[in-house]
Amino acid sequence: MTRKYALCKIGGKILENEAYLENSISQLNSLYNNNNLDKIIIIPGGGTLANFVRNLDEKMVLGDEKSHWMAIHAMNFNGKKLASCYDHIETIEKIDAIKKKRRVFAIFLPYQYLKSKDILPHNWQVTSDSIALYIAHELNFDRVYLIKDVNGIIRKDNSCIQEISTLELKDLKTKDQLLKMDDDILTKKNSIPIDEYLPVLIDEYRIPCIILNGAESETITRFFLKNNDIISTQIIPKDMDS
Repeated sequence: MTRKYALCKIGGKILENEAYLENSISQLNSLYNNNNLDKIIIIPGGGTLANFVRNLDEKMVLGDEKSHWMAIHAMNFNGKKLASCYDHIETIEKIDAIKKKRRVFAIFLPYQYLKSKDILPHNWQVTSDSIALYIAHELNFDRVYLIKDVNGIIRKDNSCIQEISTLELKDLKTKDQLLKMDDDILTKKNSIPIDEYLPVLIDEYRIPCIILNGAESETITRFFLKNNDIISTQIIPKDMDS
C-alpha cells in the first residue's frame, strides 16, 4: 500500500535560508496539493536559537534540565515563525488532533506535548532529530524524513551512503571512515548529520530515518514520486532488512 503521510523535520540550516526554505516548502506543497501525500507534519529544528542555548550552557552551566526545555522552546518559536510565513500551513500541539484529520499539512509545536510526556533524556544528545522520531512513533508513522542541507552520510571518499544500519553507522564512526566537516559548535566532527540519540530511538521504535537535501531543487518531490536516482541516506534499525 502506498504510504500517504510524511513527518518531516526541517533543520535549522534550511529554516534560516530563505531560498532553501522556499524550495523545501514548495515541494511539500506540491506533494500535498497533488494528493501524493494526505498528511504532512513538519517538526521545526531549533537552529541558531538552540545553538545559542547550547553555547550559553557551555559558558554559564545552565544544566541539562533548563537547557533541554529552552532548546525545545526554540523549536516552538521557529515553528510559529515558519507558520507566519505560510498561511496555508496550520500549527498543531496535540497528537490526537493530527490523528483525527484525514488530510492535514501542519507544523507540530512539540513543547506542550513533550512536557506532558517527558520521555526523552534531558541532554544535548537529544535534539530535534530525536524529537521528530519520537513524535513519529506517537503518531504511528513508520518513517521520518530529515530535511537538511546535506545529501546524507558521507564516506571519506566523498560518496554518499545510500542505506546503513545503526550498527554499521557506529562501526564506521569508530573506525573513522566518515568524512570530517566543519561544525557550528565544535571545530570538527564526523559527518553524521544526526543527533547522538537518534540511532537509539531508531532501534527502539524500529522507525527508519531518511535524510533528504532540501537545499537542492526537486529532491523531495522526486523521492516521494519514486525516482530512484535521488542521492540520500536511509538509516535503518540494526536488525532490519531493507
